[in-house]
Amino acid sequence: MPSRVPPPGFVSFEAGAASVVCAANIEGDVRQMLTAGTLYDYARHHPAARSLTGRRVVYAVPLPTSVERVVIRRNHHGGLVGDFRSDLFLPPTRAPRELSTSERLRVAGVPTPAMLGYAVYRAGPGLRRADIMTLEVPHAVDLSTPLKSAYAPERVRALTAAACLIRALSEIGARHHDLNVKNVLLERLEDLVPRALVLDVDRVTFARKGAPVLEQNLARLLRSARKWQTTHGARVTDAELDDFAALVRAGPN
Repeated sequence: MPSRVPPPGFVSFEAGAASVVCAANIEGDVRQMLTAGTLYDYARHHPAARSLTGRRVVYAVPLPTSVERVVIRRNHHGGLVGDFRSDLFLPPTRAPRELSTSERLRVAGVPTPAMLGYAVYRAGPGLRRADIMTLEVPHAVDLSTPLKSAYAPERVRALTAAACLIRALSEIGARHHDLNVKNVLLERLEDLVPRALVLDVDRVTFARKGAPVLEQNLARLLRSARKWQTTHGARVTDAELDDFAALVRAGPN
């Protein structure tokens, strides 16, 4: 279980109806953002907001006192639970675990966008909603974009980056229970070789290191990529996916 004490460099406070944990250097920004009601309200009504595609709408917006941009999303249940509980959670919600997991991954060297904090709001007797804020990774796309590219080298570079990410997760025993192409973010670097970062880390659990975790992560991402082949017109080939799986299993050169 994650500690209720904020990680080093973070602060906790109450602001109106919100219980907040955030990076200490942006506390003033967060307090100002919450005058809109919730972090998500601030983001969706901001004139400079940019919506990002995914299962749910998330927004990239600047902080009130700087040009630095953050991504804000509302936590939602997935699967069958999501059909009737949507964004309602029992306290303390997934947010504390997500922050704890994010920090653990980053300390271990697994690339993931820096989580800057969260706000939890009362939503009726015994229920809560939560907003998550992460640092925006500029010039990034999720893995679904290059898998739809007609240019084969772009697909191969993206899958090579994803293979490095799966190995990094598996080497520390991190199993992502929803590792799909939308949860792998590719940061476009100057040398054209992207860096893959893992998203939605609240779905990550930790087990003993070893092959079972690697195979579980690989199987989930392969299943997602093949679904995109059949239902979303992805141009990635079976041969490319076979090479990707072999690269993951082979480990670093």
